[in-house]
Amino acid sequence: MLLCPNLNDLLEKVDSRYTLVILSAKRARQINELLSSDYRMGLDALAPANEKLKSYKPLDIALKEIVEGKVTYKRLKDGIK
Repeated sequence: MLLCPNLNDLLEKVDSRYTLVILSAKRARQINELLSSDYRMGLDALAPANEKLKSYKPLDIALKEIVEGKVTYKRLKDGIK
């Protein structure tokens, strides 16, 4: 199930489309690693996972978190030289 957050809502949270792509990709990778790790299997043994989240892909979850303001970023002032 694709959440499809509005692009304008997403762009309000970042300074450019490039930043949005990088931020969402990095967060999606983190989510994917967490969901596929042995840590996840241990959590399933303790309590069943949220059924609703099972239908979402890591990128869908990442985009939803960005819109909700749960994922942010910080720019370096001078950048990398």
